[in-house]
Amino acid sequence: MANTAQAKKRVRQAEVRRTANKMLRTRVRSAIKNTLTAIEGGDKTKAEAAFKSALPIIDSSVNKGIIHKNKAARHKSQLNRRIHSMA
Repeated sequence: MANTAQAKKRVRQAEVRRTANKMLRTRVRSAIKNTLTAIEGGDKTKAEAAFKSALPIIDSSVNKGIIHKNKAARHKSQLNRRIHSMA
């Protein structure tokens, strides 16, 4: 357990940041999942719309340090490739 005032404050800060990061990470995962669901549905226009709405969410998570830039690039590339391979 934290003994000093500084350590107690750090515990409080870590908890606030953990919950904020959890929310942002969930947002990214949901955006990716929505895009994948639209792709599996077979409707290319819905898939493209979901992909376009997912891009800024993925990019902002990189700027906030939630995910690494290479991971974001990989997600965007894979989703884009799956959309373009649709009939």
